Amino acid sequence: MKLANQWKEYKILDMADGQKLEKWGEVILARPDPQIIWKEKSFPNKWKEINAIYHRSKMGGGSWEFQKKMPKSWKIHYKNLTFHIKPMGFKHTGLFPEQAVNWDWMIDKIKSAKRDIKVLNLFAYTGGATVACLSANASVCHVDSSKGMIQWAKENVIASGLQDRTVRFIIDDVVKFVSREIRRGNQYDAIIMDPPSYGRGAKGEVWQFEQNIYELVELCSQVLSKNPLFFLINSYTTGISSTVLQNILNITINKKQKGKLECGEIGLPMENAKLVLPCGIYSRWENNETKCKI
Repeated sequence: MKLANQWKEYKILDMADGQKLEKWGEVILARPDPQIIWKEKSFPNKWKEINAIYHRSKMGGGSWEFQKKMPKSWKIHYKNLTFHIKPMGFKHTGLFPEQAVNWDWMIDKIKSAKRDIKVLNLFAYTGGATVACLSANASVCHVDSSKGMIQWAKENVIASGLQDRTVRFIIDDVVKFVSREIRRGNQYDAIIMDPPSYGRGAKGEVWQFEQNIYELVELCSQVLSKNPLFFLINSYTTGISSTVLQNILNITINKKQKGKLECGEIGLPMENAKLVLPCGIYSRWENNETKCKI
């Protein structure tokens, strides 16, 4: 498992009884996580400092309970990257801190390439990967079906001081967008995707991970440049092994461009403990032109 263990402004303070206690800058949140099936708290006193806790509803969804005064939104930093944070519906905050593992890897790959890199970021959400790639001086095409997430991503780019870098923001269904890019003859040196388990596109298009992921990767293989740098798939879909993602990359991307394949889990360590929270799976293909340090 690869751990996002270089954060200074984000910490997991404790985990127990289906909840993770997190510190985002100066704000402490408690959010549900299905991986936390043990009952015992390691640091009971820390749970008294909560600013807000997210309660799931038996009817689906849930709501935030604010216990102490806190800002409506605030910023946190990861190395030279800056992100806007705020409590959202369905427990989210606008950032997945475990993705720092992938950000570091992408930044290293892009910088080590020593050439101009054009990145396609699909299901790009609030732009964590976009900001990371821009910071490494790549150009990025950021695609998401949500207008609100696109605006949030733009704010993160500005907060990180990267507004002068080359970035295109597209509100669209990713399958339709990639299909059009094929017809236009546009190509990319690197592709990132973090597809949901289930979702709907800008015009109501239905996405289901198990049914659609293979076709999407196969489609994306047609917009890769002749000398691609990497292809990364991240997933939070339960019941899917990272080996499945690697198999898909092996029979699509690696069939056309021989390179290195890798897969596994990503996670977050808990502060002052030996506990680790599993946070998802990944698989990545990379070419053999550079040796990545991460």
